[in-house]
Amino acid sequence: MAVPVLVAVLAAVLAGAGAQCPTASDLRGVNGTRVCAELFTDDSPYYDQCCGGKSLVVECGADAPYVPWEWSGSVSSLVVGPRCQLTVWSLPGKHGKMKRFGAGAVPRLQEVRRGLFGNWNNAIRGYYCQCN
Repeated sequence: MAVPVLVAVLAAVLAGAGAQCPTASDLRGVNGTRVCAELFTDDSPYYDQCCGGKSLVVECGADAPYVPWEWSGSVSSLVVGPRCQLTVWSLPGKHGKMKRFGAGAVPRLQEVRRGLFGNWNNAIRGYYCQCN
């Protein structure tokens, strides 16, 4: 009897092992404060496995013309909080291509065009996030 229960628990754990993007309203800081956006390093061809890997929480009013070196060029998914707007740049110092993201999840930045031939996957080098 214990083996079927163990198999069911293991299957449930493995099914939840893939990440899924949080909704915009799910974004909350550790102490319940409002979060402007959350950036993730991993995406996947399967939408229910996107928004995985390391995550960077972006507070309201955060202004980062230079993304920390471990995050520069590694953002593949993002979620923007309700009534917030995340503006990103493709080059450090707020230079290069610019894109604004409104509230909601973007599970695969490779599907968001950047110029004629590029996309925003692993392209964010600076950001500014504001909330109303």
